[in-house]
Amino acid sequence: MSTAPTNRSRRGLAWAIAGGAVLLIGIAAIIIASLTAQAPTPEPTTEPPSTSPTTQPTEPASGEFVDASATDKGWVPEPITTDPETYARAALAAASTFDTTLSSRPEWLTYLDTWFTPDTRYTSETDRESDMAASQLELRQGVVLPEAEWDSLAGDDGRVEAAVTGVIEFEPVPEDASGDMQIATADVTLTYTRSDGGDGEASYDDTVRVSVQILCGEGSIPTPDSDQQAGDCKVVRYFSGHLEP
Repeated sequence: MSTAPTNRSRRGLAWAIAGGAVLLIGIAAIIIASLTAQAPTPEPTTEPPSTSPTTQPTEPASGEFVDASATDKGWVPEPITTDPETYARAALAAASTFDTTLSSRPEWLTYLDTWFTPDTRYTSETDRESDMAASQLELRQGVVLPEAEWDSLAGDDGRVEAAVTGVIEFEPVPEDASGDMQIATADVTLTYTRSDGGDGEASYDDTVRVSVQILCGEGSIPTPDSDQQAGDCKVVRYFSGHLEP
């Protein structure tokens, strides 16, 4: 019995199987290629915006005082303000706050002079300057602690700190057409501190009633080389009132 046909059938079957495998591989390759071509291109990822607050550069605040370093000498710094009550409170305290160990009496009085501005009721520049000089003289002769008493306090390394207590009373200035000037009056507590002769200090209080005329309006003249501007409050005059130690 001949085996040739059988061998040929087997070879044909093998070729058929091989051809089918090749065909399947080709179909699979086509499918994979098609899927790859249709796959969406991934979008580039971006970081979400930060939710943390961004720090903005801050502008330096304008000075609160004409000269904040005045405290280094035991003085009250002059505030830069258009508010009459804020200014009057500081001005009333300034007329009796000092430290004899940090400055001399002439230095302190010269400093207080920088708080002054002319009285705008005078129309002549000469009259304004003359009146302001008279007000500054009145400050020296009738308002602040007399020189002899300063010297006595200085002998004990003394100092005085003043503070307004209670309500500040305001009244208009006569014949002031602008309405920008006011007279402020209040009780001021003076705390005197001096050496007790040993290693300690002794303190005691005194209360006086003091008045100051201030100008908070466009007629005020600011302290030169400061952040103060025309219109900010200034002192026109202190009223006589002897301050006992």
